[in-house]
Amino acid sequence: MTPAPRWRRHAAGAAAAVLPALLALPTGAAGQTAPAGGPGIYTCVDAQGKRITSDRPIPACLAREQQLRNKDGSVRQVIPPTLTPDERAERDAAERQAAQQRAAQNDAVRRDRNLMARYPNEAAHQKAREAALDTVRLAIKTTEQRMKDLTAERKPLQDEVEFYKGRQLPLKLKQQLDANDAAMDAQRAASKTQAAELARINALYDAELQRLRALWTGTQPGALPVANTSTESGQSARR
Repeated sequence: MTPAPRWRRHAAGAAAAVLPALLALPTGAAGQTAPAGGPGIYTCVDAQGKRITSDRPIPACLAREQQLRNKDGSVRQVIPPTLTPDERAERDAAERQAAQQRAAQNDAVRRDRNLMARYPNEAAHQKAREAALDTVRLAIKTTEQRMKDLTAERKPLQDEVEFYKGRQLPLKLKQQLDANDAAMDAQRAASKTQAAELARINALYDAELQRLRALWTGTQPGALPVANTSTESGQSARR
């Protein structure tokens, strides 16, 4: 009988050597399963530089690239190496990051489109700015009026203090003065807060207008850097 070709003897030996390992692997180990399209020949070069040939995925080359060849020797498919746990974790992290970036980009496109739909021109945007500022301006006027009222309320109290100059103030008068002082301090704090809110709203609308001008002149939605002055933040300023 004519001896079998050397490569067939080698393949048979390799298959016999790795059969226990194959049986021990879970189904679809490392993702290297025989693809559809009929039988073929798997080849690879192992870590020692030795070329191995088999009729099924080669366990010794799970961490290396394998080629699935047709009977005529042409390459049907290149099977990438199996990833180590660390490599799989790195790949998964990269995929998650890419997905987050895609989601952020889609969100930026959505925000820009909503922004243009809400403000088709600068006049509409200015009208919204004035509406947001009017709320704060009204609060500022209320605070100013309250401070005037407290100043007026304090005048007779101060006159009475003069009457008791050099003597101990009555408890009731002292309590009235302390209450007036506390109310004035509260109004001063409110005035500072309102001034800061006025500046914040103007800064928000300024940045929003700059973005809108770029969008109105043809910049694609989502192409501009994402800022803190989104449509949602603009909405919060109006509430």
